[in-house]
Amino acid sequence: MTVEVPAGMDAAPFDEARRVSIPAGWTMAVWARVPKARFARWAPDGALLVSVPSTGEILKLDGSRSTPLLEGLTQPHGMAFAGSTLYVAESDEISAYDYVDGRAGNRRTVAAGLPDAESPDLRGAYAHALKSVAVGPDGAVYFSIGSTGNISAEDRDATPPRATIMRVPPGGGPAEPFATGVRNGTGLAVAPDGSVWTAVNGRDNVADPATGEVDPAYVNDHPPEQLAKLTPGRELGWPYCNIDGGPADVPFIRDVQTNADGDKLDCAALPPVEQSFGAHSAPLGLSFVDGELPEPYARGALVGIHGSWNRRPPRAPEVSFYPWSDGGLGDQQTLVGGFQDEDGSRWGRPVDAVAGPDGAVYITDDDAGAVYRLAPPGR
Repeated sequence: MTVEVPAGMDAAPFDEARRVSIPAGWTMAVWARVPKARFARWAPDGALLVSVPSTGEILKLDGSRSTPLLEGLTQPHGMAFAGSTLYVAESDEISAYDYVDGRAGNRRTVAAGLPDAESPDLRGAYAHALKSVAVGPDGAVYFSIGSTGNISAEDRDATPPRATIMRVPPGGGPAEPFATGVRNGTGLAVAPDGSVWTAVNGRDNVADPATGEVDPAYVNDHPPEQLAKLTPGRELGWPYCNIDGGPADVPFIRDVQTNADGDKLDCAALPPVEQSFGAHSAPLGLSFVDGELPEPYARGALVGIHGSWNRRPPRAPEVSFYPWSDGGLGDQQTLVGGFQDEDGSRWGRPVDAVAGPDGAVYITDDDAGAVYRLAPPGR
């Protein structure tokens, strides 16, 4: 199917026809052009909010028209609503606002002093400074703190700890680790049953356990990325353990580079991870649908797959769907593909996908600078 491009939105990469693979009978159109668009969330009044970390803005979209809702922020990324309260994850703090009459005001700080490239002890060295936020049904606030690097084990002992999912209790208070060993849990969302899930960007250049060598053929498919259900104190292994196998109920194995003797962490004792992505998929946005879309996509998880940055051949970007059943997620399905050509070149890279009040899916793409509307038949 060719992506529909309204008049005036045909700047590159839509200066030529772009084809996508979507479910039969569905349509996909460019809905807005937003350079470097990242995460998206629907406001109670039906506006779509889009974060732009590179400009420090949260934009409010009404079709092709966008206006700043918040400006002058520090790399705003994840957003979440709890009623009329908007939570925003900046790189250095989590803030809350009252969203009233289409405006965000009465800012207050939920968690401050979070590490980013401006932290004096890090001296600008921070690979995963962007953060995400979600709010549980009890009002607890969860947010991600990514690792500073690929295998920077010192993150686990930092203050506050990095490579974690943190939790602020209902009503406020100090943030405490909820899950550890989470290299970069960019995807963070609450499922229909109230459980918290994270989509994790795994490590690069892992050695083959059989040889101890970094072999590109092994690295291409190892380790798989994690899609994990979080419980208090859950350990996801990084940088001492990696999942291996899959796609579902994936066990951990020892990382022979960082945990050669197995004395850093007992990987075999860790519960298997519920679901996975192909290695180097780079899952970013995570959201759940619960009746907004028609079958067979009525209940499940939507994930923006950014695609690999250094795999050869590249792992293709896509929007994935994981069906929800009995408190768990089934295997990965491609909802939208076609962003990568056969030669590995790309014209787009999805970041986030969220169901709208109109029964369509809205997808941000920071590479193409676009927001797409993916619509089932009749919507």
